[in-house]
Amino acid sequence: MNFSDLLKNRQSLLRQAHLANLAFSYATLRHFAERVSNARLQGRVRLRPADDEEGASPASLIALEGNQSVIEEHFSDEEIHLLADSIAFALETSFDEVEFHIEHLGEKFTSALRVELNEAGVTIDHHAMVENTAPEVIDDE
Repeated sequence: MNFSDLLKNRQSLLRQAHLANLAFSYATLRHFAERVSNARLQGRVRLRPADDEEGASPASLIALEGNQSVIEEHFSDEEIHLLADSIAFALETSFDEVEFHIEHLGEKFTSALRVELNEAGVTIDHHAMVENTAPEVIDDE
């Protein structure tokens, strides 16, 4: 593709990139929700995204009810970072922290993504969703 083609197709490419990010966030959050359900995790948690400043703190998922060790057993630091990024995309804004019941992760954060995907005419193929989600999300521990 040459330069002028990119410029001509810019709006279409931006729209496709946005839809791809919607799909990835939806698939990521669905996957985490399934893991939470399979592990029967419950209780309120606080999610804080990574601080973008150099040397700042990484993303964190803190158990407000139950044991923190259970959260640490089920989620790596990289997965928590990915979860925070996906939730920020679902909320359409950055956030300092968000609290929720971990067992409601899927229904709380995927519904708006699903609506936007459906309105764009995207058919959600759950089998393809598993095959095309980032490997670091799919590899269960």
